[in-house]
Amino acid sequence: MTELPVAFLGTFESLRMGPTFARGRRDERAGHVRSLTISSSLVVAQVRGPDDPRAFRSRIAVRAFGASEWAALEASLAKEARFTAQLLDGRMPAGIGDVFAAAGLSLVPLSLDEVALDCTCERWPMPCIHLAATCYALARSFQEDPFGAFAWRGRGRDELLSHLRELRSAIAVTSSAPPAPASSPASHPDDLGDVADFWGPAVPSAVPAGGRPGAASRPDALLDQLDPPPLAEGGRPIADVLRPAYLALPDE
Repeated sequence: MTELPVAFLGTFESLRMGPTFARGRRDERAGHVRSLTISSSLVVAQVRGPDDPRAFRSRIAVRAFGASEWAALEASLAKEARFTAQLLDGRMPAGIGDVFAAAGLSLVPLSLDEVALDCTCERWPMPCIHLAATCYALARSFQEDPFGAFAWRGRGRDELLSHLRELRSAIAVTSSAPPAPASSPASHPDDLGDVADFWGPAVPSAVPAGGRPGAASRPDALLDQLDPPPLAEGGRPIADVLRPAYLALPDE
């Protein structure tokens, strides 16, 4: 969890304002940051150092992420079960910064171009001692409650966890659904099969020399495959009467 506060403080300590930030660190440790509130895009603190006649209001503002950015981030977070589990447990997962980096974003500001600073003390240069103390108080708050970093970027704890639960549930349902059975042409109720198979013999006959695949081996086979009609000629069944004619047909 220390990676976020370290990254955040590194943004300001890179200003090479050693004395100012050393004083701000001492004031924060001494409890001179009287209040600290985090809301979407804005941190506000009341700071009164030992030499101050009154408390001064210090503010640090960042850009809150939009709805589409948060939707993409939450979808990426939900894909990793450990991210959701650790956040539900109130812990900031290690490596979560990579999810934001993959989206071209950062959970905490990594550049002074991302922040706006002001303090009612109006002392220069900025950041003043009060803002420095506020930075250290904010970093400490991230250690105590990692959801403050999300709130600062526009997503409160309850809303974030609710969305992650819903996304994880959807993933679980999808992964547990049985695969759709493969459709088989032979088992389809509307499939009548090959007409040649319907009329032909149950066991395919050999292909006669010079014939075509699937052709019957005897021209009169059709007479044996159909129910004999109730007709007779001279006392002979009609099938026997017709058989010589069928046998005389040439093979095609």
